[in-house]
Amino acid sequence: MEISATTVKTLRERTGAGMMECKKALITTAGDIEKAIDLMRTSGIAKAAIKANRIAAEGVIALSHDHQRGAPGLAAMVEVNCETDFVSRGDDFQAFAEAVAACVLRHRPIDLAALLALPLGEGGDSVEAARGGLIAKIGENITVRRFAVMSAREDGRVGVYRHGTRIGVLVALEGGDVATDLAKDIAMHIAWSRPVCISEADMPPALMEREREIFKAQAAETGKPPQIVERIVAGKVKDFLKEATLLGQPFVKAADKTPVAKLLADAKARVTGFERFEVGEGIPKKADTFAAEVMAQARGE
Repeated sequence: MEISATTVKTLRERTGAGMMECKKALITTAGDIEKAIDLMRTSGIAKAAIKANRIAAEGVIALSHDHQRGAPGLAAMVEVNCETDFVSRGDDFQAFAEAVAACVLRHRPIDLAALLALPLGEGGDSVEAARGGLIAKIGENITVRRFAVMSAREDGRVGVYRHGTRIGVLVALEGGDVATDLAKDIAMHIAWSRPVCISEADMPPALMEREREIFKAQAAETGKPPQIVERIVAGKVKDFLKEATLLGQPFVKAADKTPVAKLLADAKARVTGFERFEVGEGIPKKADTFAAEVMAQARGE
């Protein structure tokens, strides 16, 4: 079976493995990238990754929030995409993204279609019309990809954090001292650590089953007795849950690796929800040109 250079390149970017290992795995799995990743992880070629589909694309994350009770009680976040990094750094594009975030905060639409129909500013063009006008002005395709709105209860607040213009986080906390920076610290931690969910109880069953099957395959290759294999799998599951859940992770700012769960317990606070956006998650890059792909195949890549 012929495997394109583009497919090999995509798998290499997602696993960090060598070109030949990627090509062999794709041949074995008939070109299925997800199955190839599982195969490579089972054999130890690819490093385990909770979220592997972080393919780069261009654009910005924009945030908008209020400051009631000394900390945001309501916040909105949007991802707006374009074709090139040059455009994403332009004033017109960034102003549009910020206006869309403010529109989301003001109206709290139920879905993307509702957002696009809203007026971008008071009594002005709709978000969709403004988007079309910006496309005509800049000459690149521009999309409003997704948005999130988060609110806090009376005894809570929303932590807001943006890393550069490409990563944004909203996190809702309840209890504790509203005047502290805990909410922002937790948001910053989420930006860095990329948790899948808050706790083990929130872990998607399909993801947990997929990880467990990979751990079983890895342990079975040791040739150890079944009872030892079970203990190995149990240990790997425990480690996975520490890495993948917010409460199980060591707090990024704690030198003694204090778990986030203890940090929150000491503050008598709890996290009720979070959203983390990173520009381009899951958006494929533009395919290589035909000539470049032919040359890559000729070189055996």
